[in-house]
Amino acid sequence: MKLIIVSGLSGSGKSIALDTLEDCGFYCIDNLPVTLLDDFINHVMLVEQATYKKTAIGIDARNQSDKLANFSDCMSLITSKGITCEVIFMQAEEAVLLKRYSETRRRHPLTDFNLPLREALKLERDMLTPIARHASLTIDTSRTHYHQLRELIREQVSERNFKHISLQFLSFGYKHGIPLDADFVFDARSLPNPYWIPELRKYSGKNPAVIAFLSAEPLVKMLFQDISDFLERWIPYFEQEGRSYLTIAIGCTGGQHRSVYMVENLVKQFRHRYLNVIVRHREIN
Repeated sequence: MKLIIVSGLSGSGKSIALDTLEDCGFYCIDNLPVTLLDDFINHVMLVEQATYKKTAIGIDARNQSDKLANFSDCMSLITSKGITCEVIFMQAEEAVLLKRYSETRRRHPLTDFNLPLREALKLERDMLTPIARHASLTIDTSRTHYHQLRELIREQVSERNFKHISLQFLSFGYKHGIPLDADFVFDARSLPNPYWIPELRKYSGKNPAVIAFLSAEPLVKMLFQDISDFLERWIPYFEQEGRSYLTIAIGCTGGQHRSVYMVENLVKQFRHRYLNVIVRHREIN
């Protein structure tokens, strides 16, 4: 049996994640009180295993319960029942969340305490820290739109082989911010930049002309080999420790050329060894 707990900051996309999981065959419950989790597992999931063999539960700051602070006890309870449990934690930059609330004019669940929105977001982040510590997958939705998030959830959770670690290779541009959900971040800004070649500027790192330019550069080959050797050595250790997901981010200035090229080649390098390899180009999607 599989149980996925979806949590995170209000406005970060938890409802989209639950809707996507429901479309993928999960029985989904939003805003289950933490105090009812024990009863739900013992008297519902374990009794009707055929119905609840794939279940997703949303738990967030709407739970005004001291049990959030002792979320480790909830995880221990779940694993003691022989249930495979993973936690997806959704987050976004504060400025993005403020903008989303301004656009939708929705009320933050903690503003009942007469808190300004900015302070409510900070309080919420603190309240959910015990859950975030158990996250097997953290997703930063600051620059991810609806369809990208749905695809990411499908790729990382519903369709992957749960027996193997899932690797996500992500390209990004430093001028748009470092991704918050990256486990490793490598900087490709020291490499020769196709942007300064007028005939290459409009293309991405997937273009044959850009590929030919970067492939001929010794520094590109050197950095690729160093990153590849590092990952070849350390990924198995993360897998042995039970990690389900690992996000490797490669950044350049704009996220169009060098980082895209490096990610595409790393995917080719590792796809033959790992079943669950996902590629995402943040700035060119």
